[in-house]
Amino acid sequence: MTTGLIPGGQTPDPRPSSTRPPHQRGDLTGQGALHVDDRPRSSVITARAAASFEPVGRSVATARSFVRDTLQGWGFADIIDDAVVLTSELVTNAVVHAGTHADVLCLRSADAVRIEVSDRYPEREIPLQGSLATMGSPDREGGRGLQLCAAIAGRWGVEYTPTHKQVWFQLDLPDRPVGTRTAGPSLPADLLPLADSRVRVAVVQIDRTGAISAWNEDAEELFGYPADQVTGKPLTDLAAWPHTPGTSTGIVEALQLSRWEGSYGIRGANGRVTPVYASHLRVRDTDGEPSTVCLLVRDHERAVLQTPSRGPATDPATTSDGQNTDPFEVFIGSPAPDDLDGLLQRTVERARDMLDGDSAFLLLATDDETELEVRASTGLPSARQRFARVPVEAGPGRYGSARMPAVHEDLLAVPGAVPLLNGTGMRSVVTVPLKVEGRLTGSLGVAAEASGRYSNEEALRLQFAADRIALAVESARLGELERLRRGSLSFLVEASDLLAGTLDRDQTLALMAQMTVPTLATWCAVYTIADQASDPYLSYVLHEDEEFIDGIKSLLSKIAPPDPVPTPGARVWAAPAAAAHDAALRSSMRSLGLTGGPTHQVASGIGPTLATASAVGGETVVLPLVARNRVIGMLTLGKPTDEHFRQEILELAEDLSRRAALALDNARLYSERTAISQALQRSLLPPELPEIDGVEVEVIYRAAGEGNEVGGDFYDVFPISDGAYGFAIGDVCGTGPNAAAVTGLARHALRLLAREGLSGPAVLERLNSAILDEGARSRFLTLLYGEMRPQEDGSAELKVVCAGHPLPLRLRQDGTVEAAAEPQPLLGVMEDLELYEQTVTLDPGDVLLCVTDGVTERREGTRMLGDDGLADVLTTCTGLTAGAVAARIMRAVERFASDAPSDDMAILAMRVA
Repeated sequence: MTTGLIPGGQTPDPRPSSTRPPHQRGDLTGQGALHVDDRPRSSVITARAAASFEPVGRSVATARSFVRDTLQGWGFADIIDDAVVLTSELVTNAVVHAGTHADVLCLRSADAVRIEVSDRYPEREIPLQGSLATMGSPDREGGRGLQLCAAIAGRWGVEYTPTHKQVWFQLDLPDRPVGTRTAGPSLPADLLPLADSRVRVAVVQIDRTGAISAWNEDAEELFGYPADQVTGKPLTDLAAWPHTPGTSTGIVEALQLSRWEGSYGIRGANGRVTPVYASHLRVRDTDGEPSTVCLLVRDHERAVLQTPSRGPATDPATTSDGQNTDPFEVFIGSPAPDDLDGLLQRTVERARDMLDGDSAFLLLATDDETELEVRASTGLPSARQRFARVPVEAGPGRYGSARMPAVHEDLLAVPGAVPLLNGTGMRSVVTVPLKVEGRLTGSLGVAAEASGRYSNEEALRLQFAADRIALAVESARLGELERLRRGSLSFLVEASDLLAGTLDRDQTLALMAQMTVPTLATWCAVYTIADQASDPYLSYVLHEDEEFIDGIKSLLSKIAPPDPVPTPGARVWAAPAAAAHDAALRSSMRSLGLTGGPTHQVASGIGPTLATASAVGGETVVLPLVARNRVIGMLTLGKPTDEHFRQEILELAEDLSRRAALALDNARLYSERTAISQALQRSLLPPELPEIDGVEVEVIYRAAGEGNEVGGDFYDVFPISDGAYGFAIGDVCGTGPNAAAVTGLARHALRLLAREGLSGPAVLERLNSAILDEGARSRFLTLLYGEMRPQEDGSAELKVVCAGHPLPLRLRQDGTVEAAAEPQPLLGVMEDLELYEQTVTLDPGDVLLCVTDGVTERREGTRMLGDDGLADVLTTCTGLTAGAVAARIMRAVERFASDAPSDDMAILAMRVA
């Protein structure tokens, strides 16, 4: 490339003047003339710059850089974008299609800039024929450079010489008074930006912690909060940031930047989000304390604050070897945003400004290309800002399909032609597709409030921009999806581990809610269904702000639950938002005295009803919880006012709902099994201990194993006849339900046989036979059985049989401890037993302690409590009641070892009063 720059002056134009003969002026005889402006150019050329480019692909990027640098140096930032676009197309025609060198000449005059692009292939026919009115449509690829010249340039033309073909265009400079930094042209009143009769600029100052430190009167008028109500609160409590968390710059980061400008929303006192355009400036006070000054206006009044686009001084998209790595910088600017949300937001803002529209929107296609999802917008209500969906095919013909460019001069004539704009006040719109390798990836649109604003020329310009950004958008989208998928896999793995770690139903419900809020939704509710005949029951509600939980729970309890449809996938549930809206409306009417009731003073700030309406006023979806081919509940996810779910989040929620449903059903089955087991086990325990005159009786029972209330140990105290009571404590071999079955047999057989008037040995011998009759299910049993008869002198007579069981211990009032029986053979082993009973008399104040081997065999390493250790503990219980004795023995056993007991334990203490 060779370049030359000549300082300003009245240097004559070396190019042939407009008096050149017609055969050298591109006169296409018989075909109609191209648009050639024969008016004389300005005679004063104040500066010029020239360059020559080789016929290689990288020259196009180099030519763009040359023109951008030249115009930036001349101070003409207002026309850089248009000049770069046109130069790019014309140089592409020369070096790519014509295959020759391209010569670029930039000429500056007092009121315009003229750029000429020459190639060395004059024989190549211009691919456009006819007049401007029949130049072609935006669907056509050929000749786009000249179509753009006709659409963008103030004047343009084509000239021929025997060796060169030259295409030139002229861009007029806006009139600017001296000292003006930037200015725009004079416009008719109907084309001026829309604003209210009084434009309010909210001035909000944020301290270094992110809290609001200043709030002016316009801020109070715009958003409804008095200064004393918001001062000291974080701005994040009010701001509805448009970006997806974790994938782009958030408000906290934006407040730390030296300067930031863009769009977001502020939640007002009425619970609705007001879209605003903001300009942030980081400042410091005289003490060096930093803060951020935020200027906010309504989004449709953004012209008050918005800084005009200014081209960069250099072209960072071109590498050192001249290769272009940024195919969309001619439209999106440089440096390009490094995140998808930032790229899309800048795209819609540039598109709106390029076509001087009132709003713009960009939608991305779903994987099956049947729907388009709103990902960025400007100038539209907040309800249409994020993740709303519209069909790709909205009607018959090319103008009803997002796959083709479309221009609607007046939407009132074709209601519903662009569903996204219904009810927005937009009258004219131009939309173009974003395509990558022939596949629809999105749609870009610009709309205006006036009718007839757009034609095929604007569609051509917008399509050019869409072509430049489509590949970059798709690449950024795929990168975002990959990050989301990786995050989703990690999320699901963690969720599965948490759900598998509990079999408690209530804890499973809490985990389900805590995993969805705030990761997937702002609030959630879980409905459960006990059985097929039961209605859904609201079991759990959670909101990211705990203050809203009670309000949401109250609201949901007043509306019918969603239908338990087993169809997989998320479906929209409109009832909560409608109920919240109605409740807020009724509350407002009552406050204003419009319902015929007493008039109440309107409270400042957000009332509970309005706050709840704001919390649940957005999109609500329901996902079925299906486990083992049965709907066991519904998972309800919700967004606040005017927000929608994105498809990737709904797909992740569906995966989570399947795992959560199985975990919830497992918890239900476990709870049912545990309840049945515990009910059966409780039936094996005595219903209550009898009242014995003159004798205190206390029992402590601990069954080993989680969820077991009864194991292999058992006890019983029951009346036999007038003045006589039977007592027993035994230990079946083993623990758990199998041992409990023999426990039930032994306890009930003892009662039945004792009441038949049989003696103690006879009772145990018949019980031994019953156990042996169980065959393979039989288990050996140690048993201490006795009969007690209180005496008139205050003592008690006991007849005891100890069949293989730890011996009972007698504590006298003087503190001595002795065995109260002798050992005999255990039950369930031999058929013929020779048992005998022993008589023991307990004096007033004496205690009889009976335990199972879980107490005496309590171990800590190689140490064991044993009979001697138990006796030592019992000697310290002199003078204690039966309950105190049993409690002290249990404490001693528990403290003897740090591990949980591995065997059942039973303690029966009887004290003669």
